[in-house]
Amino acid sequence: MASSILPLCTTNIPSSFSNNTNSSFLSKPSQHFLHGRRSQSFKVSCNANKNGGEHDKNLDAVDRRNVLLGLGGLYGAANLAPLATAAPSPPPDFDTCCAAYITDGPRVPYICCPPPLPKDTTTIPQYKFPPMNKLRIRSPAHLADEEYIAKYNLAISRMKDLDEKEPDNPLGFKQQANIHCAYCNDAYAVNGKVLQVHNSWLFFPFHRWYLYFYERILGKLIDDPTFALPYWNWDNPKGMHLPPMFDREGTSLYDERRHPRVRNNTVMDLGFFGDKVDTTELLLMNNNLILMYRQMVTNAPCPLLFFGARYVLGTNIDTPGTIENIPHIPVHIWTGTKRDKEAPKGKPKYGEDMGNFYSAGLDPVFYCHHGNVDRMWNEWKTLGGKRKDLTQPEWLNSEFFFYDENKNPYLVKIGDCLDTKKMGYDYERSPTPWRDCKPTKKYSTGKLDPSKVPPASKIFPIFQLDGNTSFSLDRPASLRTQVEKDNKEEILTFGFIKYHNTDYIRFDVYVNADKNVTSGDLDQKEYAGTYTSLPHTPKPDPHKSGDNDLSSANLQLAITELLEELDLENDEKIVVTLVPRKVGKGLTIGCVDIRLVDC
Repeated sequence: MASSILPLCTTNIPSSFSNNTNSSFLSKPSQHFLHGRRSQSFKVSCNANKNGGEHDKNLDAVDRRNVLLGLGGLYGAANLAPLATAAPSPPPDFDTCCAAYITDGPRVPYICCPPPLPKDTTTIPQYKFPPMNKLRIRSPAHLADEEYIAKYNLAISRMKDLDEKEPDNPLGFKQQANIHCAYCNDAYAVNGKVLQVHNSWLFFPFHRWYLYFYERILGKLIDDPTFALPYWNWDNPKGMHLPPMFDREGTSLYDERRHPRVRNNTVMDLGFFGDKVDTTELLLMNNNLILMYRQMVTNAPCPLLFFGARYVLGTNIDTPGTIENIPHIPVHIWTGTKRDKEAPKGKPKYGEDMGNFYSAGLDPVFYCHHGNVDRMWNEWKTLGGKRKDLTQPEWLNSEFFFYDENKNPYLVKIGDCLDTKKMGYDYERSPTPWRDCKPTKKYSTGKLDPSKVPPASKIFPIFQLDGNTSFSLDRPASLRTQVEKDNKEEILTFGFIKYHNTDYIRFDVYVNADKNVTSGDLDQKEYAGTYTSLPHTPKPDPHKSGDNDLSSANLQLAITELLEELDLENDEKIVVTLVPRKVGKGLTIGCVDIRLVDC
């Protein structure tokens, strides 16, 4: 894995774009936390905890903001110093677990810190896997039989019962949902720096451990150690709808706050960005498979492109991996409640439950969704090439904190969750038609002439992307041998993408397509990838000058395979077209370039 600094493109960047410097997904590791504590004392002393009331009190009593961080970019990454580096992420510092903030108006606190440990607990031990007699097998949710559905409903019912009987029981339904809130909404601090598990290489392992303990808790509650969570098989056309077991009113698996669009076997859009796509179900399913192919195969040949950026504690660098980008967050958006800022007091306003990070765990389908996200990690490693787990010590030694099914606290390492069979579970095989769903159509009959479109230097910076925009771009090398391609991936990079973070944002990227290309049908060889963002409101940053509602982002797309498919390998220049689909109050892009990157 390369360890060199990969700076953003900087050509022709005005000061308004580059007043801060951004580091990309290949920053150098450091030793900053290599000798951190191996266990944590637990003593909740943050005043915000005391002022916020009970853990669950704010669920229906406060205004909420949509805090789902956007897709495909580096929100706030302009604050990252050029030499900021990664190190193992220590487990949360419980002494500074404070209120999360969940509104997009005046900041309102929401308490989601874990319940206190037993008074005699001074350290938290490292977790060791218990003896295993039989693998737990996770199966597709849409194929579940009535016996399994009844067992699953019983387990969730008993977990919800704990909320009434023992509000501070860490095994309760709301306490389990709070885990996601605390790790995702700035509740935890480590050495004074906020901990965030999304939009970086922490995403996959954190959620794997999260589901591991959740699954074992459910099994304990029904006295069935073989109980396994189902997975939402949205990468297969037969699973591209809400699994039926979650759409039965009156059951513990039903969430009345889901958006009505998910009901009645509606086909989902894995690239959903807030608006319904006016197309046929067949074309929508085909678009979904194209997106899966691009995210799993074309755009994820390198581990850091799949897993996401190295995480630098407290820097707020947001570079999600391909699957976290799409379809992970679009599924959250599609399933969450309708956004209605004018809703009466006490009614959902900002996209709960699945539609908001702090409340996502309050919908049982969240864990089914993330079961398939976790499965994608296993599937990706079977595709070959350099698609392997990361080996950096700062990743392997990063830690999280969880309660097990016996209410015992443990620290867990990323390095211990790389093999699901060693963790005691595996996935039932399901067809993966996206593996062969390479785009087949072409917009143009021949190569476009780069001399007929303006060079990127004449187009960038783009101060308002409000229509299809085409430009030519120099490649760093042509006529590359297969060995050279194997050693370095060709990356198309857009830097200093800026927009209002309260808006939906999406634009598609095409290579060698006609300027008049439309994006309703993604079955086009020229389709390179997508940038999209869900509205969110981060905490005000006192160190950030200018508009606090502006986000700064970066998009990187692997294009080596794409250029082969388009017969452009020998060309010194290519034509790139940006197709805006949703730009909100304004979308600007500072720069673009192509570089060769070590995998």
